[in-house]
Amino acid sequence: MSPIRRRTLLGSALAAPLLAATGCGSADDALTFFFQARPEEARMRLTIIDEFQKRHPDIRIRTILSGPDPQQQLLTYCAGGRCPDVIMAWELLYSGLAERGVLLDLRTLLDREPEYAEMLRRDSYPALYDTFAYAGGQYALPEQWSGVFLYYNRELFAAAGLTPPTRWRDAWSFDEFLDVSRTLTKNKQWGFADAWVPYYSAACFGMNNGAEWFSPPVAPTRANLGDPRFAEGFQFYADLAVRHRVAPKVADQLSISAADLFRAGRAGMVLGGHWLYSEFAGQDGLSIDVTVLPVGPHGGPGAITDVGSTGLSIAADSPRVEQAWEFVKFATGPVGQAIIAASGLFVPVLKSAMGSPGFAAAHRETRNLAVFTEGPDNSRPLPITPAWGKVSALLERGANRVLRGAATAASLDGQFTTDLDALLESP
Repeated sequence: MSPIRRRTLLGSALAAPLLAATGCGSADDALTFFFQARPEEARMRLTIIDEFQKRHPDIRIRTILSGPDPQQQLLTYCAGGRCPDVIMAWELLYSGLAERGVLLDLRTLLDREPEYAEMLRRDSYPALYDTFAYAGGQYALPEQWSGVFLYYNRELFAAAGLTPPTRWRDAWSFDEFLDVSRTLTKNKQWGFADAWVPYYSAACFGMNNGAEWFSPPVAPTRANLGDPRFAEGFQFYADLAVRHRVAPKVADQLSISAADLFRAGRAGMVLGGHWLYSEFAGQDGLSIDVTVLPVGPHGGPGAITDVGSTGLSIAADSPRVEQAWEFVKFATGPVGQAIIAASGLFVPVLKSAMGSPGFAAAHRETRNLAVFTEGPDNSRPLPITPAWGKVSALLERGANRVLRGAATAASLDGQFTTDLDALLESP
């Protein structure tokens, strides 16, 4: 499973004709912008580009759409001397590119503009901004928050007399969440389904039981799968499907996805991020809202989620650093973030944009807006390490045994965790 949770090869392929049809220049002196997107997200990025070019008519931008493996694609481009100028950065992948010298340390540019840097810091959410700080450098500026939460079907909840939490600080307990899931599970209807990467989701349940997944989160030196609190949370998530049968098993979703189950009214709740909002909101026969993840007996008092942020980076060897910096400042600064906020497609990363009338208007059907607006303050980073490719491959193999019911979460302690730690030591 690719760690790029919001994008699919199909989505990128569908977006390609849209981008090819734009007026973005193809001349050699154009600023190149590499990103991954579904069609509606690609349109949003083109809107930002258009607004930027109105203010900077002398800077042309040519878009490059990523395939399913953006890191390998970037390394191939850069090895051939064709590294894009502006690069979309993913929290789980950027450190590997930084280690290889692909990304520019943006402190070199921020230090030249101390007033702008101070404004940006003051308006930013520390958890998001600091996600892209690695080995003493700042290798990207965040552009969107996409931590995970729960969508729920209002009609199903109302019919069952259920009321979910409305804010992160008022999270439900594991037991309360299980009771609600049981109440909603009937006939061909599941109480809960997961539209994210299952072992990532299970890790979030472990983190909500009072334990870090890896320590420290940035440049980690050890995995905490053996922490009894983490194992308990991870096991609780797995048991939702394999023991309590309130959620479909992985095999159950081979014919229909979790998102499709929710759209069809066959799941009372689905775990996912804001990238699903446009697929659910305004759908005929589907009344939705959002709520928070549950908290285990050793977690809390409020719930937490993953940072889930993407950012914008600049290639270290770009011949157009000044033009690239102007675009990055625009897209991640107040003007670009206001456009993002009003679009309803992304959750902005600046407090001023999050609190804007445009963001509220774009989510007028959402009663529990605080799940979005307070999400960044309740986010915790996933592991930031250049070894993530190897670590995630091993994690997926071990975690899937637990999620299938073939092993317990406690079995991931011992040699398995030792092997993970060894990968962290030699990325």
